[in-house]
Amino acid sequence: MALIANHPERDIIRVQLKQNLVLKQMTADEMVELEPHLVVVDCQKAECLLHQGDFEMEQYFILDGILKRVVANQQGKQMILRFADERNMETSYAAWRLKTPAPYSIMAVTKARVVKLPLPQWAEFMERHVDIKQAFEYEVMHHMSEIMAHTITLHLLDATGRVHRFLRKHPELSDRVPKKELASYLNLSAETLSRLQHAGKIQL
Repeated sequence: MALIANHPERDIIRVQLKQNLVLKQMTADEMVELEPHLVVVDCQKAECLLHQGDFEMEQYFILDGILKRVVANQQGKQMILRFADERNMETSYAAWRLKTPAPYSIMAVTKARVVKLPLPQWAEFMERHVDIKQAFEYEVMHHMSEIMAHTITLHLLDATGRVHRFLRKHPELSDRVPKKELASYLNLSAETLSRLQHAGKIQL
C-alpha cells in the first residue's frame, strides 16, 4: 500500500481517478484536497477487502480489475450481489451510516487495483463538497436498485433468460468474469452454464 504521491505509477493513477464515475466531476483543487487521504492497494484474486460483519469500513474506487459484493448465510452459502469494474466503486456506506455491521463482503474477482480511504474521512470530505456527495449517493442508490432488480430476476427468469439479461446489462463484463463466478451470480451451476453455451442458447 502506498499514498498516490509516493507511488511509481502516480501519473497513471491520477488519470484513472479522473475517469471514475463519482470523481470525474471533481475540480483540480478538490482532487488535491482528497488525494492525501487515498491509499493505493493491489489486490490478488479472491482477496477480501471487506469482511461481512466488519464495523470498520472503507470507500473503494476501482482503478483496474473486478470486485464483487458477496453475502453469505450462517451455513456458508454465498450469493454474489453485484460486480464492479474500473471506473466504478464499492462501498458499505449505508451500513456505516446506520452504524450496523457490513452486511456483505467485498472481494477481488480478478487481480485488481483500488484506491481506498476510511468512510469517516470520505463522509467528511463530501460534507464540504455537496455536488460530489449527490453524485456519490446517486450511485449508492443505483447499486441498491440494480441489486434488487437482479434478485427479482433470479425468481422470474429461467436460466437462459438470466444469462441474456446479464449480457444485455453488462456487456463489458461478459468475457472478463470467470464462468464459475458468473454462474454463481446467476444462481446456476457451472455445468448448466456450460450446457447452455454448448447448446447454442447463449454466447459467452
